[in-house]
Amino acid sequence: MAGTMAARAARANRIRQTYTLLGLGVVFILAALILRLNPYDYPLGVLLLGVGLLIGSFLYPPRLMIAGWLVTPLGLAVFFTFKRIIPGGQILAFFILAIGVGLLMIALAAQRGYVGKGALSPALIVLLVGLIELLLARGLTPPGFIPFMLSLWLPGIGLMVVGLIYLLTNGRGRHAF
Repeated sequence: MAGTMAARAARANRIRQTYTLLGLGVVFILAALILRLNPYDYPLGVLLLGVGLLIGSFLYPPRLMIAGWLVTPLGLAVFFTFKRIIPGGQILAFFILAIGVGLLMIALAAQRGYVGKGALSPALIVLLVGLIELLLARGLTPPGFIPFMLSLWLPGIGLMVVGLIYLLTNGRGRHAF
């Protein structure tokens, strides 16, 4: 009986997480439409995506904990870079520090049992960041890529996509993303 109640509570938390992600996505999309902020003046896209993922992970910790803890410090590094708080020669060091902070938080989450031993997500996220940085350095990204990544459209669309994936999978799966 206790197992059934725990399973129901976990399912309810997954559903809350799904609708929270969808709601945050809608809020960010509406904010992008209404505010029309200059992404170079307010480079909040990656940071708000990470914060949205963290909010979702606190509602149901086994999902999104890895992505939230990696994307949020990277978002801070991106924010500081585009606000010119970090000098140009130190950007790589700050990105490495951000990844280190994210991995440290993931290790702490793993000690608490929120992240499994064989999680591939940290490696995949770091590889994705490295690939994006390589494409940016070589000038191989589409013309509107950087403004999109810095704008409110990124967290809006990103959180909506993750929320829709969770909605379509009907709350199944313990360690997605």
